[in-house]
Amino acid sequence: MSVINTGKIFANGEQLTADKLNQVIDQATFNANEAVDGSTITLIGGAMAVNDDGITEAKIDNGAVTTNKIPDGNITKAKIENVADMKVLGNTSGAAAAPQEVEVIDESSGIGSNDNDTSIPTSAAVKSYVDDALQSSSAFQARAGCVYHGSTQTLAYSNGVSGVTRNGIGDYRVILSSAAPSSKFPVCASVIPISSTTKNLAVGANAVSTTEVDVNIEDSDGSPVDLQNISVVVFY
Repeated sequence: MSVINTGKIFANGEQLTADKLNQVIDQATFNANEAVDGSTITLIGGAMAVNDDGITEAKIDNGAVTTNKIPDGNITKAKIENVADMKVLGNTSGAAAAPQEVEVIDESSGIGSNDNDTSIPTSAAVKSYVDDALQSSSAFQARAGCVYHGSTQTLAYSNGVSGVTRNGIGDYRVILSSAAPSSKFPVCASVIPISSTTKNLAVGANAVSTTEVDVNIEDSDGSPVDLQNISVVVFY
């Protein structure tokens, strides 16, 4: 079978003219059964065209698709290889390299047991790890503190303290927001000296329960006094 169907079929002995020759050429068409395969190439309006889905992987030469053939922004997330759960694409090799899956740690325990430099913790895991470390730490450190007015018990600063009550002149009870491990823990208290008097001040503070600290202030005569800026710090 011929690839092209001519525009005119001559009979034996028929005279050839210019018009007939033009007819042969101008009216010629491709033979749909021979000129195209119907899968990669098809005929549309008598002209050859690439069939829908006609270009398969086998039809693309190795290395034919290069970076400059892909417009910017045309590689979508969905077209990137699926990434496993709790993994991100990155490079932790210490040198230039193709992206690889990097582990994401989302638990505090995962940070504690992982001392390599090839994983990434989430912010929640870091916070949990630090909180756990502080709670379980045996290090002696300040856990709560406040600055308050002796007469009004108004808190000028507070961290881990829920309030202050006044039992009498120079006699206060500081209430902690969270309980200490025991009722025996050190407390430090201080005041701003009174500039208008030559009397010395004595400040005492001690824990009376896991959530309460008593503070007492007296002058050198043994008389209780109320002062404005009383600082208290709790350690355990």
